[in-house]
Amino acid sequence: MTKVQTIEKEVQSLNQKELSEFRNWFQEFDSEVWDAQIEEDAQSGKLDKIAQEALEEHERGESKGL
Repeated sequence: MTKVQTIEKEVQSLNQKELSEFRNWFQEFDSEVWDAQIEEDAQSGKLDKIAQEALEEHERGESKGL
């Protein structure tokens, strides 16, 4: 059995309260991992081309306001 399969089995065995607690923890954990990845990509210049393209589209009037 893989780690993922073991975790899936454990999650399936949680009661409603435990599942809610796990869900909240996992959302926070996943958000932190996502934020760290975005920060790393930004610092490494990985997003520079996309950002430049977006700015150029905006300058050409091809963007919409939020």
